[in-house]
Amino acid sequence: MTAVHSSIVESTVETDGLTFGTLSVGEGPLALCLHGFPDSAWSWRHLLPALADAGYRAVAPFLRGYAPTAIPDDDLYQSGAVASDAIALHEALGGGDDAVLIGHDWGALATYAAAGHAPDRWAKVVVASVPPPATVAQAFFSYDQLQRSWYMFFFQSPLSDMAVPMDDLAFIDRLWQDWSPGFDGAADAARAKDCFRDPANLAAALGYYRATLGAGARSPEYDAVEAAGAAPLSVPALYLHGADDGCMGAELIDDGVLASLAAPGSRYEVVPDAGHFLQLEQPEVVNGHIVGFLTS
Repeated sequence: MTAVHSSIVESTVETDGLTFGTLSVGEGPLALCLHGFPDSAWSWRHLLPALADAGYRAVAPFLRGYAPTAIPDDDLYQSGAVASDAIALHEALGGGDDAVLIGHDWGALATYAAAGHAPDRWAKVVVASVPPPATVAQAFFSYDQLQRSWYMFFFQSPLSDMAVPMDDLAFIDRLWQDWSPGFDGAADAARAKDCFRDPANLAAALGYYRATLGAGARSPEYDAVEAAGAAPLSVPALYLHGADDGCMGAELIDDGVLASLAAPGSRYEVVPDAGHFLQLEQPEVVNGHIVGFLTS
């Protein structure tokens, strides 16, 4: 396994009817870091200590349904549910109005919704690898992006329940290779696969996609939270995207992104020599962008 910073503490937090597995380090204002798919909280192993050094209490939960976090009784996985979890974690962890929220991939979609629904809880937000909802919606009319997003449609089929776990979840390894070309992410992919080894956890992870594009369960309460993420953010935001991202093409990232990141001080950066998992591929560069933005 890849080296892990010795100061990172593994723990649990109970809130929103769930027990969340967490990684944390540091003292100070809350910096909540949300991972995506196919990933785990360990994706933030480089950023957490950097945030602690900058004076934050950095906490990365495993998302609902991702072991060791519990599978929710309601079986709801839409991004509004994950955003509600972030808001509940803010409360449970004693976050104030100086808290910051950082999200990658599914965590990015949850960050838009959490910041839109409860802007007073967050001083700033950082989002990576999935642009604002309006940009994503436009992207799905592009042949190139539809081709990259084939897996989302495959996950709607029961065939995926059988195909993804085959050969020690080799499907997950291939996604990492395709999304971050040239990056040796085997150790990090292995940590992600540990979240899905129980079929119930894998079903939960696929449930995120089924709630978004298919017939997965949804709730009006979470629909309202999710809808808040579609509006321009009132919280200063930094958007980061890898130039070589094989999941969401970097051609989607232009000044139009700023229309959704409307608060003064918001900006975006395309990170050279990085793919989808940019926080692991270029940690010094990405940490520098994030810490610099949060402390400016």
